[in-house]
Amino acid sequence: MSLLLTGIGLLATQDPELGEIVDAALVIEDARIGWLGRAGQAPAADTAVDLGGRCVLPGFVDSHAHLVFAGDRAAEFAARMTGRPYTAGGIRSTVAATRAASDERLRLNLARLAAELRAAGVTTFECKSGYGLDVETEQRSVRIAAEQTPEVTFLGAHVVPAGIERADYLDLVCGPMLAACAEHARWVDVFCERGAFDVSESRAVLQAGIAAGLRPRIHANQLTAGGAVALAVELDAASADHCTHLSPADIDALAGSDTVATLLPLVEFSTRSPYPDARGLLDAGATVALATDCNPGSGFSTSMPLAIALAVREMRMTPAEAVYAATAGGAKALRRTDIGRLTVGMRADLIALDAPGYLHLAYRPGVPLVARMWQAGQEVALGLSPTQ
Repeated sequence: MSLLLTGIGLLATQDPELGEIVDAALVIEDARIGWLGRAGQAPAADTAVDLGGRCVLPGFVDSHAHLVFAGDRAAEFAARMTGRPYTAGGIRSTVAATRAASDERLRLNLARLAAELRAAGVTTFECKSGYGLDVETEQRSVRIAAEQTPEVTFLGAHVVPAGIERADYLDLVCGPMLAACAEHARWVDVFCERGAFDVSESRAVLQAGIAAGLRPRIHANQLTAGGAVALAVELDAASADHCTHLSPADIDALAGSDTVATLLPLVEFSTRSPYPDARGLLDAGATVALATDCNPGSGFSTSMPLAIALAVREMRMTPAEAVYAATAGGAKALRRTDIGRLTVGMRADLIALDAPGYLHLAYRPGVPLVARMWQAGQEVALGLSPTQ
């Protein structure tokens, strides 16, 4: 079956060769894009939908999210708004609630957040563990995450939990915990930061994951400047995430590598921290992605459009750069070649905005502009799941 989408005011392909096409149309054949171009040249299809001048772009790719958890940390957010700085220690309060939660409770919360992501235009998202920090709960977390997305990340090395020595916990993460989680995950991650894991410890975790068949990514330089970015480049990590504190050497290393700098402005918004130097990264030639980092502590938002607006307003990215980072950039951060752009043969993941152009994502912050979505060629309902 084929579907013709016509009446596209602006088709923002995110492909450097195709660029942007005005007065466009697009044909979906099964799960893939079969044709795109000017509406007047569109071929016939089995069915047609007139989008009435809306802007169409690839579905957003959220390459960093922590969605398997229980509990609430609103009080921590309130404390930050009165001046208390963010630290990694609050993670442990979510760990206690997550360990106590049933599979069904975790599953329902994940489904609710996944529905929020879809309503915000996200067609692909990554999901981390990291709120279990014992073998049983970490294994439950990656198994439940895999029910919603193939982009599952094992993050046993989030922080060291209470009640275990540091060296013993590292042995657990690199041994029995990794063995229990690897079959459900694609990625391995570590929080390389003051209060979490140092560079040597992080290297050991990532190398163990690589040996188990997982691909590396890393929480890098969120709270302090350190060696995490250099480690990411050394190990050919797909992504160095946060990058809030970067040295000139860090920027040069990212620009000269295949490691994507994934920026998470919703976290800076929620923690009142400095925003990353997106302009410096882009001007140096680094690939930049935007992601939500949705989590209960440092940034509890599923709004990729808000991340785009913050990137434009606070990080001096142009609207075009921000949209690219939220689509093609996110795909590169997941090392995916089938999503993030609209070209013939790509997976038909796309959204139609209730606006004539993507500029409105930053121009109208906070307004729900995603009108329609197709995922692998099938239209997706954008209603939210009820909270239970």
